[in-house]
Amino acid sequence: MASGDQRASRPAAGAGAGLRVGIVRATWNPEIVDRLAAGVERGLHELAAIRTAEVTVPGCFEIPFAAQVLARSGQVDAIVVIGAVIRGETTHYELVSEGAAQGVMAVQLETGVPVGFGLVTVENSEQAVTRSEGAGGHNVGEDAAYVAVSMALLARDFPAG
Repeated sequence: MASGDQRASRPAAGAGAGLRVGIVRATWNPEIVDRLAAGVERGLHELAAIRTAEVTVPGCFEIPFAAQVLARSGQVDAIVVIGAVIRGETTHYELVSEGAAQGVMAVQLETGVPVGFGLVTVENSEQAVTRSEGAGGHNVGEDAAYVAVSMALLARDFPAG
């Protein structure tokens, strides 16, 4: 996991003006997801992007389908997905985290709508809290908002022909 100066640079303040961004959030692990959502809101506000839709799904495995629905709607220029997968005692963790990641990637490539990946996939609750800090701290949701806007700007600058 990149940290500090190893992270990608943020777009300039206001760079996302006029961009429509949808959010897909899992309801599993709500305390962490609420913290990630606050980060998404901070990031979108800083970049002046417009949150046009928010969809909730039961868990992270359902995120790719909801992202695909939003992407195909024509109502968004980018999507941010947020959720938390915390390792347990079974292989469920691997199945969910890999399935969600592969599904989200497929949505981007199939629809041309960028998706900022704000899922934390961690070993324990303490790591999830560390990756969902408040303003000024490390928040994967905020990072995902920056990524979504950056990639939407790229898509806007190089439209499909």
